[in-house]
Amino acid sequence: MRRRKDRIGKRKRHQKRQWVLWVAGGLLAIGLIWPLYLLATNTQQKKQSQPSSPNQTSPSSSQVEKKGGVSTARIMAHGDLLYHDLLYMSAKQEDGSYNFSENFTYVKPWIEQADLAIADFEGTISPDFPLAGYPLFNAPAEVVSAIKDTGYDMVDLAHNHILDSQLSGLISTSKAFTDAGIGTVGVYPEGNRGTAPLQIRDINGIKVAILAYAYGFNGMEGNLSAEEQAGYLSDFNLENMQAEIEQAEKEADITIVMPQMGVEYQLEPTEEQQTLYRQMVDWGADLVFGGHPHVAEPSEIVEKDGQRKLIIYSMGNFISNQRIETMEGVQNAQWTERGVLMDVTIEKKDGVTSIQTAQARPTWVSRVAKGTYDANGYPQYLYQTYILEDFIEGGQYRDQLDEATKARIDVAYQEMTDLMNLEW
Repeated sequence: MRRRKDRIGKRKRHQKRQWVLWVAGGLLAIGLIWPLYLLATNTQQKKQSQPSSPNQTSPSSSQVEKKGGVSTARIMAHGDLLYHDLLYMSAKQEDGSYNFSENFTYVKPWIEQADLAIADFEGTISPDFPLAGYPLFNAPAEVVSAIKDTGYDMVDLAHNHILDSQLSGLISTSKAFTDAGIGTVGVYPEGNRGTAPLQIRDINGIKVAILAYAYGFNGMEGNLSAEEQAGYLSDFNLENMQAEIEQAEKEADITIVMPQMGVEYQLEPTEEQQTLYRQMVDWGADLVFGGHPHVAEPSEIVEKDGQRKLIIYSMGNFISNQRIETMEGVQNAQWTERGVLMDVTIEKKDGVTSIQTAQARPTWVSRVAKGTYDANGYPQYLYQTYILEDFIEGGQYRDQLDEATKARIDVAYQEMTDLMNLEW
């Protein structure tokens, strides 16, 4: 009997040990599996929160963890946002307001990937002057909200049309953007060019200086005093440009200069452009993003101090009503509907900053009749800028195009790629 009780006792003790081991093992398994579950869940959530575009060739630098003293910044920039009258008339709604968001439908997934996105806004925004699209440009204020919503951080206002609504228009244009949280460069709305600090942005620990200059102002500067010209405008005064770029070289890790110069509709830079833009590199510019010709002009890589610097002589139009259908008799008319989205990655490692990648992504403006008319009887169009990688063979939106548009886009993509000739 006693032996039987001993056997029963041993069996119970054995079962108890098994139970304890089972519980401990279960807890251990949960401890191991739970972090993996959280990691997988967080990863999936991150994927779902990112833009749907499959063209995220590199992650946003804000998502890149700094390791070993290395940080990166992805910078995007492009040429003219040029709001001709048909463009803003097409954005007018039944209640009299304007909505320009449709212009950026296919651009937004790209711009959202940038740590710093810069647009060249050519024209003014002034409530004191009538809306106009040529030869004086004055766009509706609603264009600002569309630019903001797309994800732009800065606009370049150094261009020959910034005085189209007089000096008050320069001031109101800058204010319209800054009030929306978008920085401006290339104008001095306080009239203090001589004392104003440089426009320097801290992007993931990388100090990026942005400067912009215009060759002239269509004679409108004649309405200003010499003091006003010197205080409000960013012109091609060589002494001032050199001093500012050299100062940027000292204060920032990377310097972007956006000059406006060249011959309209000419696909090659002038000798004057080449001389001045290379000089800017000598002064300290790392990236020169040119504008004004309303067509793209080639890239040039310049070696300086053991590093490569990049010049884009013209980024072309990004959105406008200039195109082959509207520019009859103009040489290179088809090129006015094309441009590039510059996509550059900057790396700072062990205190040294350099350009790691640089791509000139061809763009094209689509214009499709809406079948509607504004109050004055003008036809309205759907204007949309395409990043052509999304629309060529293999692109995610290729199937949306008719055969004629496919052919037109394919030619534009190849010709733009050949023209820019950027192999970084």
